Amino acid sequence: MENSKSSTKRYLIIIVALLCMFGFRLLPAPEGLSASGMQVIGVFVGVLILWLTISIDWPSILMIGALALVPELKFNAILSGAYGNSTFVFLMYTFVVTYALSKTSFIKRTALAFITSKIASKGPWYFVTLYFASIIFIGCFISPTVLFFVYLPIVEEIYRLLKLEKGSKLASMLMMGTVIMCGISSGMTPIAHVFPLIALGLYQDMYGVAINYANFMTIAIPVGLICSALTIFAFKLILKPDMTALKNFDVKTMASIEGKVGFDEKIILAIFALVVALWVLPGLITPIITTGPIYTFFKWIDGFGTAMPPLIGLVLLCIIQYKGKALLSFSEAMSKGVSWPSLIMCASTLALGSAITNADIGLTTWLSASLTPIISSLSPIIMVLIFTLWAAIQTNLSSNMVTATVVTAAALAITTSMTNVNIAGIVVNIGMMASYAFATPPAMPCVAIAASSGWTDTMNMMKYGFIVMILCVIVATFIGYPISTFIM
Repeated sequence: MENSKSSTKRYLIIIVALLCMFGFRLLPAPEGLSASGMQVIGVFVGVLILWLTISIDWPSILMIGALALVPELKFNAILSGAYGNSTFVFLMYTFVVTYALSKTSFIKRTALAFITSKIASKGPWYFVTLYFASIIFIGCFISPTVLFFVYLPIVEEIYRLLKLEKGSKLASMLMMGTVIMCGISSGMTPIAHVFPLIALGLYQDMYGVAINYANFMTIAIPVGLICSALTIFAFKLILKPDMTALKNFDVKTMASIEGKVGFDEKIILAIFALVVALWVLPGLITPIITTGPIYTFFKWIDGFGTAMPPLIGLVLLCIIQYKGKALLSFSEAMSKGVSWPSLIMCASTLALGSAITNADIGLTTWLSASLTPIISSLSPIIMVLIFTLWAAIQTNLSSNMVTATVVTAAALAITTSMTNVNIAGIVVNIGMMASYAFATPPAMPCVAIAASSGWTDTMNMMKYGFIVMILCVIVATFIGYPISTFIM
């Protein structure tokens, strides 16, 4: 009887989702929104229902098929944008390279360093704070997706050492916190972070004056640190994870790792360090060295995008042998190291994000046109709140890059003749919020990976992601913006 009820409920959910995905086009659309815009909204709502209640894999494939029925979208283009996208390839190559790293003792040594440190030994929440703080610090200089993949094998090794099981609130908190801290850190500096740079660039194009990095970070760093602290408090007060695994963990009983890191492990570490360096150094060096061969070299490297470094690392790992055996078995890495459900979900979210921001469908244009007459008549602080909230919501539902572009352009257009509002401060807030993408799978690839990992799920990522998002909007509006009015 119980199985029958469960099966009936499952079919009802699927029917509701299908009605949304294929029936929204038939509903009356708001003025200015096309039928195709309604159809894309329906596809998003339908697949979100399936992701939250049923599964992440086959609904993602179903969504690709549903998008193909939107007249403005071509099926081959959808497939190319999903599975032929550089982000999809980047994720697959990075999964393989990090699998090689996870097989070394380096990850266990790093996890042990966190767990057995003097600060962590003071209490479970000291450990959690230290772990998240390390992500925030490193994330100021590295892209959020790359950072997530650096930390993914570390947090999974922590699970193993603490003997945490999937479904544990503590395990879920660490995974969700890893994603959230990656997002927050990427909004704290413009170094290697494209979304704040887009907002700053649009402001400079319009006014001919740049918002310098120092001013941006003077605002963004305090906002990010406060948001990080509030995230931890939200976990502590709302999620209330059982910290027994950390409280009862006796580091003295842990078997130490005998010997030094092996020569083969050192080669793997060196290759992984090379991959990270190729990701990070162009963004750090080119703003400082603006001419000459060094600048030319790193601009050349940067021109290949994020997929080239892990491709180089993958090939090197397969070529180099130690004691007659390759450092990486490609077939093993593809079967054991790549999370295919996560990758399929990421591919579908890329297609969905492209559909949402497609100019022919006009969803973002309609949103901008609908909000402009409302916002332009409001008081300055309410206007700041609305633009900050708009950027935060849109970046958690679609493309960060499009969010930074559309919301900044709308803000500049609406405020161009206003003298009672600090336009630069609004732009800084938009640049920050465009990076704070951690609530839904379409927001960032790392959200989809985390939600499909089993350590947390889509429902929890949405719940705590949006809770943290609201807290961040409040902090950016009532702390970040006043700082901007003082320094700019």
